[in-house]
Amino acid sequence: MGKTEKERQFPLGNYCDADERVKAMDFRIRPLADAMSVTGPAFTVSSPPGQNLAIHRAIAEARPGDVLVVEMSGDCRFGPFGEILALACQHRAIAGLVLDGTVRDGSDIEELGFPVFCRGLAPIGTRKEEPGKLGGSIQCGGANVEPGDIIVADRDGVIVIPAAAMTDVQIGLQKIVDKEARTKDGIAAGKTTLELMGLT
Repeated sequence: MGKTEKERQFPLGNYCDADERVKAMDFRIRPLADAMSVTGPAFTVSSPPGQNLAIHRAIAEARPGDVLVVEMSGDCRFGPFGEILALACQHRAIAGLVLDGTVRDGSDIEELGFPVFCRGLAPIGTRKEEPGKLGGSIQCGGANVEPGDIIVADRDGVIVIPAAAMTDVQIGLQKIVDKEARTKDGIAAGKTTLELMGLT
C-alpha cells in the first residue's frame, strides 16, 4: 500500500469521514489488547463455525503483510484460532487477524504481540473437516470485504476501505487533518465549536 505507517497515525473516525465508501465492522469485534493495531490488504476467508481448516489453509497461502479476515457467522462457541496459529502467522509475516467469532489462548496471543480482532474468547476447540473458502467476497462483522480491500484496525474498531477508494480516501484524510488543525487553533483562540462549525 505504500503509506502504512503514515496512515496508522489517523483516527479511524477520520477514515470514515473521508469517504462514505469506508465501512466499520460491528463494534463488538475488538482487539484482544487495547494496544493492538493493524493495517494491510485483506486476505478473505470463509469458514463454517466449529471448523478451522480454512484458517490453516489461509496461513499457508497468504502473502506477507496480509490481514486474514475470517467470516464465521459471528459464532462465539468455539476458539478456532489460538497461540499456535498466531505463531504460524508471525513466522509467515502475516500482519494480523480479524475474525467474526471468538478465539482462545488470549494471554498467549497477547504475549506474542500478534494483532487479533474478534468478538471475545472461547476455549472450546474446533474440527478440521471442512475446507471452507479462500478469496472472494465475504461478510465480516456486518461489512462486505473483498480480497485486497484495506483493513485498518485499532482500539476504536475495524474499518474496511475498498481498494478502489483508497486514493480518494487519502485525499479526504488530508482535507480533514487540515480542517481539524484550523478548528484546534480556533479553540485555542477562545472560539466555541458552535462558532467554528457554524452551528446554532
